[in-house]
Amino acid sequence: MMIRSAATLFRERGIAGTSLADVLEHSGAPRGSIYHHFPGGKNQLAAEATAWAGGVMTRMIGETGDPVEVVGALFGFWRAELARDPRAGCPVLAAALAETESSGAYQAAREVFDKWQRVLADLLVSRGVTEDRAVSAATLLIAATEGAVVLARAQQTSHALDRVEREMIRMIGHLLVDSA
Repeated sequence: MMIRSAATLFRERGIAGTSLADVLEHSGAPRGSIYHHFPGGKNQLAAEATAWAGGVMTRMIGETGDPVEVVGALFGFWRAELARDPRAGCPVLAAALAETESSGAYQAAREVFDKWQRVLADLLVSRGVTEDRAVSAATLLIAATEGAVVLARAQQTSHALDRVEREMIRMIGHLLVDSA
């Protein structure tokens, strides 16, 4: 419960803008429970929340199975999240931007981005795309998705998500045809 609350608050306010008291209030957890479950304090909580949020997306990517459907699922997820909460953003990106290289959240973000790239690249390779092109396409898809989320949030419209999704579907489609 606290991990999910932390991820939600981090994606809205960033890690620096979220206190442990905010997480407790949002989760409804008793005050003493945070240091019981997270003896490393906010650093540990931020790392675990980042890893948890990354796992949600990793599972979605893995469950979809088709590269073009993955693009639709990713952008559909963010379109729905931003419609529900215009302050929503990616907690993994928040961890990567807000923390120092030595923090647990930064390390967790690095691991999550690496995992996403690997899962997406493996999916493309399974469809006949060469390893090099698959890794490049996976990197581009992650960067484009994160950028589109930032633009959509800042502009308070889904236009960036719509446009980038179309281009990513086109790119993945061409990549799959070229590899057939």
